[in-house]
Amino acid sequence: MKTAYIHGSVYTGQLPLCEAFLVEDGKFARTGSTQEILREISESDACVDLNGAFVAPGFNDSHMHLLSYGNVLRSCQLAPHTHSLSGLMDHVRAWIAENPPREGQWVVGRGWNQDLFEDVQRMPSRQDLDAVSHEVPIMLTRACGHCCVLNTPALKIAGVTAGTPCPEGGAIGMENGEPDGRLYDNAMELASRVLPPPGKEEIREMLRAACRAVNRYGITSVQTDDYEVFKGVSWREINETYREMADKGELTVRVCEQAQLMTPEAVRTFAESGCTTGAGDAWFRIGPLKIVGDGSLGSRTAHLSRPYADAPETQGFSLFSEEEMHSLIGEAHALGMQTAVHAIGDACLDRVLDAMEQALSEHPRADHRHGIVHCQITRPDHLERMRRLGLHIYAQSIFLDYDNHIVEQRAGRDLAQSSYSWKTLLRGGLSVSNGSDCPVELPDVMEGIECAVTRSSLDGTGPYLPEQAFTVQEALDSFTMHGAEASFEETFKGRIAPGYLADFTVLRENPFEAEPHHLHEIEVEACFVGGTCVYARGAADEKEGQ
Repeated sequence: MKTAYIHGSVYTGQLPLCEAFLVEDGKFARTGSTQEILREISESDACVDLNGAFVAPGFNDSHMHLLSYGNVLRSCQLAPHTHSLSGLMDHVRAWIAENPPREGQWVVGRGWNQDLFEDVQRMPSRQDLDAVSHEVPIMLTRACGHCCVLNTPALKIAGVTAGTPCPEGGAIGMENGEPDGRLYDNAMELASRVLPPPGKEEIREMLRAACRAVNRYGITSVQTDDYEVFKGVSWREINETYREMADKGELTVRVCEQAQLMTPEAVRTFAESGCTTGAGDAWFRIGPLKIVGDGSLGSRTAHLSRPYADAPETQGFSLFSEEEMHSLIGEAHALGMQTAVHAIGDACLDRVLDAMEQALSEHPRADHRHGIVHCQITRPDHLERMRRLGLHIYAQSIFLDYDNHIVEQRAGRDLAQSSYSWKTLLRGGLSVSNGSDCPVELPDVMEGIECAVTRSSLDGTGPYLPEQAFTVQEALDSFTMHGAEASFEETFKGRIAPGYLADFTVLRENPFEAEPHHLHEIEVEACFVGGTCVYARGAADEKEGQ
């Protein structure tokens, strides 16, 4: 059966907009005027009147953490309560009272940000969490995911003492010669390795919940880093769960796995098992090797080439040595895999670009699509070098909502003047996709589009480097066709065109006609994957109200 969608404002991936399109067997069959599409159907076919609604290709979040998001949804959610440290602790206390932990169970939460505290100007400490509970182990992770704080019971279980060696690429916070409860980057593994791992059905339920949640934002595809979420769960178990869910029709988003593997040996084993870039199908496929190169700007763990302007005692740090970075990228490239490397600080980016350049020199390959995830603090020489190497850029324009407040404060004026320069890279011919890094940020695509277009925070702060602003079309493309380019799927995804997967998002208003600072207010009416509706605003709201 065919389904005609008529009387709409349809962005196919190019302008001008058209009125209507036809879906058949899960794919787009034709686009055109309402009259043209109506001539293609019979009485037995379906017809949907869009009543002027705006339709775009399905949104593609090109870098997020779907399983982590599912875990956050069932944990103590801190982001709405991070305006004060005291309010944050009150919320954790109330959450424990409402969700009494079982014996041996930890209380975990994510989403605090010390820069938003109005009562103190510091991160939470062990003592703050001890005031909530001396008995239950508590671990609260910063919004960025690069720092966490533990209470005393959790520190004891993790075996963290004044004499614990600090892992390479991490830091253990100390105060008066004793751990202050804060663990940074690789040191966070001291806690995560002793957390009880979830069972397979728990993982499945987390993924179901996360899929439903991202559908509400119009997202039909995600590129997700899931392998290091739970230390006791292997990449084989994650892949198996996704494939089983796909076979049973339980996935409501298409998944491309950004495979985080920690050693060259693990990369080799992964590839030899058949898990190379592109393996899989339209529902679940293997993407690039994902490498986390450094920390975050907010936690001052991103690796800068000079001291932090507001903390001259530190420059942050890279999570892998130069030799390790070269080995990981070199091994993946030699095996024919794509790589996507988290690089926020400019010193980390130096290291990553050196490794990519060497790998390409030793094993030349056209259209490798190696990419930089985040690509935040950059110098002019980086921008030219990335253009010359032909890299893909995985941007998160929503980061401007918070980083507008801190980028110059953290990195200094000189570095800030050439950072978050995604428009320069786009003009240079690079493909720039967009995402949320969820659960660092909510996967709210319209908020990301607004930040890309205005270069301002949602509260109006900015604009920051307004010459780097995207047009509305460029912003939409970054969440659609360029997302498909990131995962080598641009020949069948990311456009509304004949033969492409019928993944599309219906918006209440036309973003081309909206005032830029109101783009984030445009509501998602519906979300379709393969021609099947996976979210409808009214129906979902009614279901939640029952």
